[in-house]
Amino acid sequence: MIRLLVGLGNPGPGYENTRHNAGFWWVDAAQRALNTNWVADKNCFGHTARTACNGQTVWLLKPQDFMNVSGKSVAALANFFKIAPQDILVAHDELDIAPGEAKLKFGGSHAGHNGLRDIHAQLGTGQYWRLRLGIGHPGNKADVIHWVLKKPSPDHRIAVDQAIERAIKALPQLLDGDMEQATRLIHTSKPVRPKPPRPGPVLPVATDQQAPSQTQTAL
Repeated sequence: MIRLLVGLGNPGPGYENTRHNAGFWWVDAAQRALNTNWVADKNCFGHTARTACNGQTVWLLKPQDFMNVSGKSVAALANFFKIAPQDILVAHDELDIAPGEAKLKFGGSHAGHNGLRDIHAQLGTGQYWRLRLGIGHPGNKADVIHWVLKKPSPDHRIAVDQAIERAIKALPQLLDGDMEQATRLIHTSKPVRPKPPRPGPVLPVATDQQAPSQTQTAL
């Protein structure tokens, strides 16, 4: 079973609504769903909350140092309460997944994510669970830093929130250790239906004169 739910992000109001804080968005939703409260914990370098499930204490954690040193907070709590890496779930933003999608994964590399990189280093292993929340990719590697530290468009934020809501519904399975069922719930999403095009203005039919050409724009 999962005994520690971690959300990754950067502290402070300036980062609150940026893509890199998708992990914070999810763990805040988990805190509300589990009806518990955040407490500042200087020993864990973050905000912690706890609840009980199946006779076990379950911890929630939001590291309050910056993203690239997230592992210090995770390791401090996990080591003190003797929580094994395989009982940890880390929620984080994922460039390689489209907004509106979420993937549950166990183990693997950090794939360049600085928060995961530090958790790997501090725990001494990558053998923990990850909840990968899609934020999409800007298309150019040089734009990644600006992309993750910027607010998503309203449509993208709605899509990410829908993925978070779906993952929250899998909390009972995650906390019970039924990762197969949790994976089915998290990975199953309904495709977004495109809105029908709005009818354009009716143009007069050209007769003797040449029909006017359309103006081209770079959209």
